[in-house]
Amino acid sequence: MQQELDRERAYHDACRAALARMVEGAVEHVVTGEDVSASGADAEVLGYRLRSRAKEMRELPEGPLFFGKLDFGTGEHAGQSYRIGRLRISEEPTAPPLVVDWRAPVSRAFYQAGPDDPQGVAVRRRFGWAPGSRGDSADLTGLEDEHLSSGGPGGGSSGSAILTREIERPRVGPMRDIAATIQPDQDDLVRAGLADSVCVQGAPGTGKTAVGLHRAAYLLYTHPQRIRRSGLLILGPNRTFLSYISEVLPALGETGVRQRTLPEEIGRHPVTGTDPHRTAALKHDPRMAEVLRRALYAHVRTDAVTPLSLSDGTYTWRVSAAVLARIVEGVREEEPPYAVGRERVRGRAMRAVQLQAERRAGPQPGAWTRRLERSRAMSACLDTVWPKVRPEEVLAGLLTDGAALATAAEGLLTPGEQRDLLWTRPPRSYRSARWSAADLVLLDELAGLVEHPEGYGHIVVDEAQDLSPMECRAIARRAVFGSLTVLGDLAQATTPWSARSWDSVLGHLGKPEAAVVPLTTGFRVPAAVVDLTNRLLRRLGTDVPPARSYRGDGEVTIRPTRDVPATTVSAVREALSHAGSVGVVAADAQVTAVREALTAAGIEPAGPDELGARVAVVPASVVKGLEYDHVVAVEPAAVAEGEERGLHRLYVVLTRAVSRLDVVHARPLPF
Repeated sequence: MQQELDRERAYHDACRAALARMVEGAVEHVVTGEDVSASGADAEVLGYRLRSRAKEMRELPEGPLFFGKLDFGTGEHAGQSYRIGRLRISEEPTAPPLVVDWRAPVSRAFYQAGPDDPQGVAVRRRFGWAPGSRGDSADLTGLEDEHLSSGGPGGGSSGSAILTREIERPRVGPMRDIAATIQPDQDDLVRAGLADSVCVQGAPGTGKTAVGLHRAAYLLYTHPQRIRRSGLLILGPNRTFLSYISEVLPALGETGVRQRTLPEEIGRHPVTGTDPHRTAALKHDPRMAEVLRRALYAHVRTDAVTPLSLSDGTYTWRVSAAVLARIVEGVREEEPPYAVGRERVRGRAMRAVQLQAERRAGPQPGAWTRRLERSRAMSACLDTVWPKVRPEEVLAGLLTDGAALATAAEGLLTPGEQRDLLWTRPPRSYRSARWSAADLVLLDELAGLVEHPEGYGHIVVDEAQDLSPMECRAIARRAVFGSLTVLGDLAQATTPWSARSWDSVLGHLGKPEAAVVPLTTGFRVPAAVVDLTNRLLRRLGTDVPPARSYRGDGEVTIRPTRDVPATTVSAVREALSHAGSVGVVAADAQVTAVREALTAAGIEPAGPDELGARVAVVPASVVKGLEYDHVVAVEPAAVAEGEERGLHRLYVVLTRAVSRLDVVHARPLPF
């Protein structure tokens, strides 16, 4: 064993030296490229690519350069050995790689091979590295071989002590990548094709977020030109969550990926207003899409059409009102984006003038056409029949004018619902309006009707179960020609407009054909916690399979008390005797009291945004997607009563623990 460790450490030293030369070479290419003779445009593109490559190489995070090895006994790679790591390392571009990227086709056997299907692999080796290693070869502390061709020992990930230790390692700081621990069912999702949209129904701790991020990295590796040209977007539920996952893609060698919340992606204005609960829910209702479409196209008119007269200085050309009305109606029936429709009316009206001119004097030059097409008379005509509009103008008019709203909502919204939508204190104009978060979704719908937004090649949508139909439509507009990875858990659906089924979500996302793949094995949440939360799951009325845990460890402690603050402090003190992070999660209204109790006891807790903190106090409303080694759940009954889908929120709170869970309560437990 010691000899093998020494050999692997020496190999790692050679890889480290080769990587340093790769970084130096990337910088040298930039210098050389600046002297290459080419056109200005070619030089600019070449320079950008070389500088980007050099920047990416310099910013690679420190860490072990490989985590696995494959020795092939049969098949295409018989007699070959490959170390598997987070990026390809070679001594020179044409030489065989010292380390193979985990996304390369040959690497798939590392995740998929087993005794029943060795895929030509004789031995699969896993390497154990000291926790927090920055990549020093001395940090290689162990190795483990699985002899697949002979059916043992090991013969699968379930027998790997190194894999188990890596999965159960204490959680402090941002989310780590899982390139070393990807399981076969996760690997199938990660390597799905670019054109495939998939939906992952993942129980807590099953790694659905990690699967989505690793799929993004895989697509960037497999289709670099197509993805970089059209872009890749990661959508998360809030900034805290995005901070938590922010280091995963850079650790896999991928930088520059856009990671945003949906309000950031669609926000045309800052959120300065609020809506009553009923109004917000109504604005997220899918019926609003048709209401907005009617309101927008109500600006198109044929009843006030007058003849169009265009003068070129020597002759005046006329298009009758009847012909114009037919042009407008024809364009409207085609249902193009509103701005495109206006230009089609302009072009067809101009074509009618051109036909007259050709019959009278033959074909006219392009300059003549362009001059008449952009004349004041043409613009005035368009402003009458198909005027320019801003989404803000349309929405403000709809929310302040009861008659206009009644016309647009006829047969769709009840009179009571229409009253709920109207602003109680209308602004002087749309320019001074105070837009709510729900208004931004409606403005994006209108903007999409006016002009289609630029789309992405692929979008990863996390916590998708909380999206409203109108929010789904906003994402669908950006994925018309791209694919989606949809991640979520219906049992964790907490918004009033949360979906009850994935069919509904996928329909609104424009991908009804996407396959729904369940992940039920939790790799982070231990069995003791899963057993407890499955009892609550049965009360949620959600059609999802119960979770099961890969891990047999974990502790759950129920702490009934008459003094919740004191018992919470005691639970935190005990948690601090163990390694890892401690998350104290309470109903939003109780967070201040919990923080004050801990501070008074000499424990200075951080907020949810300080990801490296030892102890954090976290409101239940923002804990989704986060993980802590030890969770202290304070007064579950208060969490359950805090909102309409409070039991779902409590399910989220209890499943944030990856080692130990303390439940502090003075009131009866809701499970």
